[in-house]
Amino acid sequence: MNRSAPTALAHTWTFFRQWLKNPLGMAAISPSSRQLARQMMSELPRGARRVVELGGGTGVFTRALLDSGIAPADLLVLELNEELHQHLQRHFPNVQVACADARDLAEVASARGFGPEAPVDAVVSGLGLLSMPKATQQAILAAAFDCLQPQGRFVQFTYGPANPVAREVLEALDLNARRGSFTWWNVPPATVYVYSRRVSRAITPRSMR
Repeated sequence: MNRSAPTALAHTWTFFRQWLKNPLGMAAISPSSRQLARQMMSELPRGARRVVELGGGTGVFTRALLDSGIAPADLLVLELNEELHQHLQRHFPNVQVACADARDLAEVASARGFGPEAPVDAVVSGLGLLSMPKATQQAILAAAFDCLQPQGRFVQFTYGPANPVAREVLEALDLNARRGSFTWWNVPPATVYVYSRRVSRAITPRSMR
């Protein structure tokens, strides 16, 4: 068996073990479904080549991104949980995987060649934005859009139908939100949302502190 392609059972057990350790820090009790992964991939910009993934988890979206044609060297994955980070490194050795907070994406991306000087086409997020304070949401999305090219997209899923990003955050960052597909075949059921800049503009590098 190819060790780089763990079974669904292995994904679930790895994810559930981390949920038992920190139930409040995990967005769900099981990894995302393949159907949700396909729906997330369908929202990538046409011809997308460089992608950042936030909250890699057990690698369901990571595998889908690679299968969709993203080259390992053009994929940067952030995962804050150390055991899940090690899991991703073992199963995706050619992908750039960082153990880091999504709020620090600007610094991490710049250090690995994914910053404003080489913007990405999309950011795919498996983070539980809905449960985060508005300030944290804004910090994460601001860092993500610092890495995105002007026409780039931030693709996020959430449990249930409601937009996970607060209206105040969208207004502060001048972003549009579009509701995408919904799947009952995820546990819990999930909706995909896509965020983009209201007006395409040149990327303004932020100071690194």
